[in-house]
Amino acid sequence: MASTQKTVMIIEDEPDAAELFAEMMRVNGFRVIKMFSSAPAIPMISQEKPDLILLDIMMPDISGLEVLRYMRREPDLASIPVIVVSAKSMPSDIKTGLDAGASLYLTKPVGFQDLKQAVEKVLQDKA
Repeated sequence: MASTQKTVMIIEDEPDAAELFAEMMRVNGFRVIKMFSSAPAIPMISQEKPDLILLDIMMPDISGLEVLRYMRREPDLASIPVIVVSAKSMPSDIKTGLDAGASLYLTKPVGFQDLKQAVEKVLQDKA
């Protein structure tokens, strides 16, 4: 039987947060790929084509927004849902994230239920 396990890529520079999100996703049966910086994540996204990406905006190298804009310009990556999970919670930050192509924008701290619902929603919207 072919594996129907979906892959979530987590791009988050804070190891604790990344592991927390990863654990939340694993509990829900996802395969998880963790990336701690944006630059190496870009080729990895092209290679893996995950079903979903959880993306932090404030990254040490390239802003998460740049990763998002890059993906939206690439035809084979443009349809991958991206949930931004950021500590930046001003309405202007959220608007910028959504304008850049985020499927949803969650502000940290994110609870298990909220993340689970967000993931289910964007995967449903894609399907």
